[in-house]
Amino acid sequence: MTAVPAFTEVRAGPAAPWWRAVRRAGPVLPVLLLIGMLALPLGPGAGDEGSALTPADAVSGLAVVFCAVRAVRGGHRPLTRTAYVVLGLPVLAVAVAALGADSSSNALLGLVRYYQIFVLVPATVLLLVRDRKDFRLVGWALIALALWQGSIGVYQYLTGTGASYAGEDIRAVGTFGATDVMGMSTVVAYGLICAVALALGSGSPRPRLTALACALGLLVPLALSFSRGAWIATAVACVLQIVLAGARRAAKLLAVGAAAAVVLVGGFGVGTSMLQERLSSITQVTATPDQSVTDRYTMWAAAIDMWEEHPATGVGLKNFPAYRDSHASIALSAGSDVAGAGAAFHRQPLLSPHNMYLLVLSEQGLLCLCAIAGSWAALLVCGMRRLAAAHRRARGLDCALLACGLLTWQLIDFAYADIGGPSTVLTAVVFGLAAWWALAPAALGEEAAARR
Repeated sequence: MTAVPAFTEVRAGPAAPWWRAVRRAGPVLPVLLLIGMLALPLGPGAGDEGSALTPADAVSGLAVVFCAVRAVRGGHRPLTRTAYVVLGLPVLAVAVAALGADSSSNALLGLVRYYQIFVLVPATVLLLVRDRKDFRLVGWALIALALWQGSIGVYQYLTGTGASYAGEDIRAVGTFGATDVMGMSTVVAYGLICAVALALGSGSPRPRLTALACALGLLVPLALSFSRGAWIATAVACVLQIVLAGARRAAKLLAVGAAAAVVLVGGFGVGTSMLQERLSSITQVTATPDQSVTDRYTMWAAAIDMWEEHPATGVGLKNFPAYRDSHASIALSAGSDVAGAGAAFHRQPLLSPHNMYLLVLSEQGLLCLCAIAGSWAALLVCGMRRLAAAHRRARGLDCALLACGLLTWQLIDFAYADIGGPSTVLTAVVFGLAAWWALAPAALGEEAAARR
């Protein structure tokens, strides 16, 4: 009789809460590990076209296998009918597009990449996240990754060890290097949107204040990334989150934010001349565009020209580089300059239009674009409907704002960027979070999906 109390005391010791937390988060740990892989430094050439798989890509494959085994052992239908339809649209579209590739290798590589980013990893996140507690845990993991990458980016700016920008090695790129200058800005933007959502929707004061402090801190590395596309998408997504959180609170917060911006920038002149010049160039891209903007416009025109010649099926998966020179004007430069952050100066070829919609349109045609973009639009509509329900039920608002904010950011950013580079796997996690909130019954606490 005396052995039982002694055994109970050992299990209730200091290690027990930690162990219980690990066991409780067990199914979602592969998703957290996938996010953590993006904190590791990448080897030389990891962001180059055609390079080997990154550690995050390998972990994403293991997470998919783990999820599949878990679903088979569970012995039940893992997804709802709506989820099958929404996630099935890209499956059919990409499979049809692969038939038009000029080689079996391009077809296979394109098929695997699209399925990884838009189907397999999102479905894995949808299945492994069981409830809103898991969902918030993934959101905090994205914030932690953003703080880590952002702190490295700020250090690069202060010490002149970042990527080359305007002749100086000051561009904050984190561990992604000069070949993926959008990587850190994407990660930081994700973390900032998650922090804003948790600050607006969490019930407890402590996590709300912590999230608010993280959001304010992440503004610095986002600014130092010098990424105009990330600035625009983040500003729109954050304003949308504030408005969706409540009209009365939105009016107060937006007024305070506008006043602070006027005082800091107009009164105290916060921000370097380079930062102010980059910010003002957003409104000048049609008047006096720099070479990077000219290249982007030229690539967009080339993508549209490809689609006009092949409107139904496009030129084939991963065939944009092969058709680029025959459709681009002479305004297109040979490539972009890459230097700094540990990389020697070299010219990086422009192999995509830097617009996801135009990339799909040119390579896969209008039908495939409608199917893939229709899947994203369905996620956004379903997510917004559930956000309204979260308002009515007064629970899960932080999850709603996080999912809808991330998806909105991604759909806006796709107008300036496309998939590619080591940070792309995180895009799949974002679609998975959006899919969980939009499609999983557990998102609103329904009993049908209480446990898997």
